[in-house]
Amino acid sequence: MTVHKYVRDIQDFPIDGVVFKDITPLLINPIARKECLSILVANLRDKGIDKVIGIESRGFFFGTLIAQELNVGFVPVRKPNKLPFTTIAASYDLEYGKDTLEIHTDAIQKGDRVLIHDDVLATGGTAKAVCELVEKLGGTIVQCNFIMELTFLNGRKKLGTNAIFAAITY
Repeated sequence: MTVHKYVRDIQDFPIDGVVFKDITPLLINPIARKECLSILVANLRDKGIDKVIGIESRGFFFGTLIAQELNVGFVPVRKPNKLPFTTIAASYDLEYGKDTLEIHTDAIQKGDRVLIHDDVLATGGTAKAVCELVEKLGGTIVQCNFIMELTFLNGRKKLGTNAIFAAITY
């Protein structure tokens, strides 16, 4: 089975000209979901990861599963005013606008080894903002992990020297 066939293209979503990569079929199919999870964790077991960050909202789906597989903590990074405790924030540009993400100030401890997970690496702005949040809190980024990477958008360049893994590339 290939995970590729469980990602569908949605034309002109969320705005005209964007081809959205929809992972809903992947989430619905338990065999495809399990295969994708196996691919995402295959090279992580010996990395000494302490926390997995899932980026709102599609990063939560596999982020929690990865954390469970690795038996480590899960940290949600969310849009403004969604987290109930004290937060820090980072703003960023996306391929179709601007946004901000927040993390609890006590979610990452100095020296924590962190895996950052999201569904897609596109222009890299979202992942870069999360990297900045982790570093502000004293964490060490082990890897940025994605279900898919849209290589034609060159998002990898914004992540500097951080290790990057994507199960699928387009």
